[in-house]
Amino acid sequence: MQLSFFTNLSFSFHGQNEKQYLYVPKLQSKDTMQQVIQIENGITRHPDHRMAKPIFFSLGIDEQMAIVGENASGKSMLVETLTGKWPLLYGNEVQYHFSHATSPLISDNLKYIAFRDAYGDADAHYYYQQRWNSQDVEDIQTVMELLPTSSDEAFTHQLFELFGMYPLLDKPIVFLSSGELRKFQLTRVLMNRPQVLVMDNPFVGLDTGTRFQLKELIRRLIQEIHLQVILVLSKTDEIPDFITHVVQVHDKVCEPKITLNEYLSNRPILPTHILSEEKGQRILDLPYRSDSIHADEIVKLSKVSIRYGERTILKDLDWTVKCGEKWALRGDNGSGKSTLLSLVCADNPQSYACDIALFGRKRGTGESIWEIKKHIGYVSPEMHRAYLKNLPTIDIVASGLHDSVGLYRRSTEVEKQQCAWWMDIFGISSLCYRNFMQLSSGEQRLALLARAFVKDPELLILDEPLHGLDVRNRQMVKDIIEKFCQRKDKTMILVTHYPEELPHCIDHQLILHRN
Repeated sequence: MQLSFFTNLSFSFHGQNEKQYLYVPKLQSKDTMQQVIQIENGITRHPDHRMAKPIFFSLGIDEQMAIVGENASGKSMLVETLTGKWPLLYGNEVQYHFSHATSPLISDNLKYIAFRDAYGDADAHYYYQQRWNSQDVEDIQTVMELLPTSSDEAFTHQLFELFGMYPLLDKPIVFLSSGELRKFQLTRVLMNRPQVLVMDNPFVGLDTGTRFQLKELIRRLIQEIHLQVILVLSKTDEIPDFITHVVQVHDKVCEPKITLNEYLSNRPILPTHILSEEKGQRILDLPYRSDSIHADEIVKLSKVSIRYGERTILKDLDWTVKCGEKWALRGDNGSGKSTLLSLVCADNPQSYACDIALFGRKRGTGESIWEIKKHIGYVSPEMHRAYLKNLPTIDIVASGLHDSVGLYRRSTEVEKQQCAWWMDIFGISSLCYRNFMQLSSGEQRLALLARAFVKDPELLILDEPLHGLDVRNRQMVKDIIEKFCQRKDKTMILVTHYPEELPHCIDHQLILHRN
């Protein structure tokens, strides 16, 4: 059943207005009948969104696919093409065949979800720190209000139980942690029961137990309702075993489809170190700041409790981080990790009511928020979400010198050189004057990491720093963290759900449990 398209109605898809199409059945060959999605010699009409070579892509009946490739290789461009965001040259459109379709709309049968720390319909009102300001969410919808209605109560209950949605239903969407947000996004899409589900990095931000549960749920959906999935993965060392085929993307070229076993048997072995010795030595030789602050205790929390409504996030927490210590902060989604870091970074207004001392000074004794922040380098999913700034990337990095979300004052020539130095360390010097919003999510994360390091901070706070990075870039960032932490009196707090992502310099650990 080949799909011929007719312009029919406008709808919101991929965050912008696109044309949706109805399809009608036509005769087709036996070979075409076996393809659910097919692109032959595909070239997008828009020249800015073309792959380096024409696209040849097919998803066969009962195939489960992973699309893999390095950051900025063209994975997202390929997915946007096959999901219809960028139409092909006339007479050569994407062909779809949904054999069990109950709706003639492509958008009902093919769903695409990208995990970029987006807060759904609250996006237009979201700002950094809003999650911690409860008085600013009166007009923000709750999780329940944003979930679709479903006539299949048993299936809905199964999803809610699996993802722990019941305690979240009354929460404003911006109050969700990064991991809770992904659970919400997945629940919302799966409630629509699509035939083909495209998921961009679905396991990012999920704790170990939830990652396992999600894989098992997808496996059951494949078996029970014949769902087909296309996973777009940067972290290629955790491809689920229900995947049957892999498509690799290199330099904006879509490679031929191969089996999962073929891909795994030919996957190159990554070196144990990616950062060059020259760059590593440059980090070690970097001159120290003249205004460095010296204190034996960098962070000290005494009986700290944080509540939002009826929910207790932190209860009577005592925690001391001494100068030079490197801490791993761990815990399941929603256990309070990001809330704790918001107290340390002076982003949470409840911090003023708590017994907190930073760099040897008790909060509320006259110091300004900027006096605290100028000694802290910070990156987090919330920060990445807030940086929807169409500025040159070097200006995004420079904002770390002034602790602003965006650049609110012109950088000096010395500051620009400082930013370019760190962008070179992170391998993104060629992106200095590219607009930030034109970068891939992985490139954006590298730029925000450079922003965290740019002022040579005494306290480095890295909340899920390797989100969205490919295998090579993850190892490179780990190498940079290791070298930086070899410098004198550098203290670090790092959050990750992957034990293998912890650098060797970690010497302390705090595990939070959900109350």
